[in-house]
Amino acid sequence: MSKLIKLFQDSSSLYGSNASFVENLYEHFLEDPESVDPSWQKQFREIHNGVDYETPHSPVVERFAQLAIKTPNRLAQLQGFTEESVKKQSAVARLINHYRVRGHQIANNNPLGKTTPPPPDMDPGYYGLSEPDMDTLFDTGSLHSDRRLPLRDIIASLKEIYCGSIGSEYMHIVDTHQRRWLINRMENAKASLKLGAEKKLWVLKLLTAAEGIETYLQNRFVGQKRFSLEGGESLIPILDELIQCSGAQGTKEIVIGMAHRGRLNVLVNILGKSPASLFDEFAGNTKVAPGVRSGDVKYHMGFSSNIESSGGPVHITLAFNPSHLEIINPVVEGSVKARQDRAGKDSQNTIIPVLIHGDAAFSGQGIVMETLNMSQTRAFSTGGTIHIVINNQIGFTTSNPLDARSTLYCTDVASMIQAPVFHVNGDDPEAVIFVTKLAVDYRMTFNRDVVIDLICYRRLGHNEADEPATTQPAMYKKIRKHKTTRKIYSDDLIQEGVISTKQSLELEQEYQKLLESGQIVSRPVLPSSTYLYFKQWNQYLNKSWDTPCNTAVSLDHLRFCNDRMQRLPVNFELHPRVAKVMENRRKMAAGAMPLDWGFAENMAYATLIIEKHNIRLTGQDVGRGTFVHRHAVLHNQINNKTHTPLKHLDKDQGRAQIYDSLLSEAGVLGFEYGYSTTTPNTLVIWEAQFGDFANGAQVVIDQFISSGETKWGRLCGLVMLLPHGFEGQGPEHSSARLERYLQLCAEHNMQVCNPTTPAQIFHLLRRQILRPFRKPLIIMSPKSLLRHKLAVSSLEDLTTGRFQPIIGEQDDINPKKVTRFILCAGKVYYDLLEVRRQDNLKDVVIARIEQLYPFPIDLFKAEIAKYPNLAEFIWCQEEPKNQGAWYNSRHHFTDNLQPQIKVTYAGREASASPAVGNFRVHIEQQKAVVQAALYGKPSGK
Repeated sequence: MSKLIKLFQDSSSLYGSNASFVENLYEHFLEDPESVDPSWQKQFREIHNGVDYETPHSPVVERFAQLAIKTPNRLAQLQGFTEESVKKQSAVARLINHYRVRGHQIANNNPLGKTTPPPPDMDPGYYGLSEPDMDTLFDTGSLHSDRRLPLRDIIASLKEIYCGSIGSEYMHIVDTHQRRWLINRMENAKASLKLGAEKKLWVLKLLTAAEGIETYLQNRFVGQKRFSLEGGESLIPILDELIQCSGAQGTKEIVIGMAHRGRLNVLVNILGKSPASLFDEFAGNTKVAPGVRSGDVKYHMGFSSNIESSGGPVHITLAFNPSHLEIINPVVEGSVKARQDRAGKDSQNTIIPVLIHGDAAFSGQGIVMETLNMSQTRAFSTGGTIHIVINNQIGFTTSNPLDARSTLYCTDVASMIQAPVFHVNGDDPEAVIFVTKLAVDYRMTFNRDVVIDLICYRRLGHNEADEPATTQPAMYKKIRKHKTTRKIYSDDLIQEGVISTKQSLELEQEYQKLLESGQIVSRPVLPSSTYLYFKQWNQYLNKSWDTPCNTAVSLDHLRFCNDRMQRLPVNFELHPRVAKVMENRRKMAAGAMPLDWGFAENMAYATLIIEKHNIRLTGQDVGRGTFVHRHAVLHNQINNKTHTPLKHLDKDQGRAQIYDSLLSEAGVLGFEYGYSTTTPNTLVIWEAQFGDFANGAQVVIDQFISSGETKWGRLCGLVMLLPHGFEGQGPEHSSARLERYLQLCAEHNMQVCNPTTPAQIFHLLRRQILRPFRKPLIIMSPKSLLRHKLAVSSLEDLTTGRFQPIIGEQDDINPKKVTRFILCAGKVYYDLLEVRRQDNLKDVVIARIEQLYPFPIDLFKAEIAKYPNLAEFIWCQEEPKNQGAWYNSRHHFTDNLQPQIKVTYAGREASASPAVGNFRVHIEQQKAVVQAALYGKPSGK
């Protein structure tokens, strides 16, 4: 641009420093040709020969540079422009633009007041404009309906738009169309914050409710935690307006995620939860819901209801949430994605996510960034999220913003996805309503995230027993003198004559009476039957893990699926290594080769899809598989296009979604958990790149996957594939931390399996969706076994078999001669088997436990009973003694064996690290483990 500006000549009224004026004027012309003077319209139309579309701006600047050289007098004649007047107009244009960029910094949007001095470049003098210019007429562009206004009025308009109760951040958005759309909405003459009398009264009622429930709970349940909304009551008008605005635009479902601040208020005043049931929770008189055993505190509980809007009923879901604040974000997104997939094409605006954050959490929790980063990706996009930050300016407890973040605003992380942010004064409900409408319209128009930063305060401490003035004395001196939002707005309406003092008092009394009677105080709630899916989980309640189901398929069915998997588009060239894999799979289907893991796994997916079940598989490298075994997504070596055979099996098939995810564990696993809790008929799978990488998502595992049912009654059929096995690759690439999952197991809350053959993974995956049992499935999946010469299966294993929780001895050994019984899990089985065969041991049998939890007690007893002369039972594992299954499973062995049978551990010694990093040491350890199991040499301490 600097080169183009040099084209302007100093002798012209459009020399270099005024180039920005010409381009700014042209921007206005592109937005609205009528917004510029007719003489300029003519010039601009001539530039692109009268065609009404946008052109690059540099030719415009260059054209005027040439005009300035050739016909300086002509330009000066346009509306009497002189060199001085154009300089001044250019300065005004820059000033207008600067208000758009930085006006939010001096906006009057903090209820407690601002002490930040205005930046110097907001001063007209910075641009060479002085008091004599204040009454001079200047072009306003799109800023005002009047084309020309005195500078004084232009600045007044700018302050009203950009420095009032709303501070708008949007000029960082690269997309010109989005930026112009926001400029037009903010600066349009119709963009008034004022509401009609009826709407004002409704907003006052909402504020009355928001304040009233907190007052009631404080008086009736003194000292009990409720994490009140006091100071942020405008959240209730925001949510009410959001539901009504989105409903009017065709939204049918909204899923809300929020932490505990203000949650009880939202439940009662927005979702229509009965106050009587809430009071019972405070009193400890609630009944336990089906499937719930431990339960949870009242401010973590979810809820759903149906609310009428002008566009029809809107189903509102408030997701269950632990105290881990922002961890609910990806869970909500996953639930929304599942609902959108269920609804079909063009459903991004019919189901929308809303996330409510705290200021310190939004800037401090990494899961926020992960969720934002997912927002526009193929696998995880939900068409934009409306974010609401309850910015109480004090963080989690009593932190200073200087300690809570390194950015100007708590919302600055949202700039990574160029989301517009509206910092709005929580004490100005009409500005809040305006911003809410704007946010909904932006999200619906562009299907991108948008942030409402509700700047408010917290009247009480983090909880109601906390005294925040001990660390924030200055802030709380202000707060204690500060009127409530409702009081401020009520006084305004009384002054306007909208309502009388008596009517305002009656609104408060009316609301309190409704609470006393236990009646619903929100908008009327519609019957649950208006929501089509409210009973979809009923068939999975109270089912046992050993419910039988047939997972075998016919040979014709298998071969049909493989044939379809082999079909490629025209001119699709595979990589030679992949072509070899596909050729081998043809041989496997024909019975000419033993089946490997990749074939069996793909056949599990293909057969389910043909049977009209849906599959969703995500993870950091799932298309080909981290260990290059899956090849579910094929890549054309000619043009880099991809082909997913599972999507093209049959016209009337289930949906196949296979996506390589972003490099995230917590965000992606949370998303897939949310997806799985919403669609019981979809096989949802997340694969870790290495099994122990799943610990990057430990919060999701602990708070949702393992305990979501016992706390909240939420069923989930999510599958986690965790590559596991000690192969000398060091501490971080060996263990999926099996012991952690087993430690979390109780009450048949989930399944932990360690399959060792292709047939086992085939039946295990099919069982997960075919059986009417929906519990998370944790699979210790293999690495080296993907191509191990012994880890193979036959076609008959798929056509007649089933998943076996325990696989007994496979060699021909006389049961009466057996004195040593080795039980193991996973890859170590093949090491034991090879040495046992090599040494020709006839008194030792080796069995594999493929399902560690729920422990198959009856099958275990039956296997042991085969050997009448058994003297020793050996548990053998690769993992160190303090890890793996030993400590969490040995009671199953001792409880179900005869007293005379000695129980022994064979494995690595206890270790603080999962595995050694030296390959030679690893081999030595592995040999010692096998020797200890087969010959009884001591191992482990």
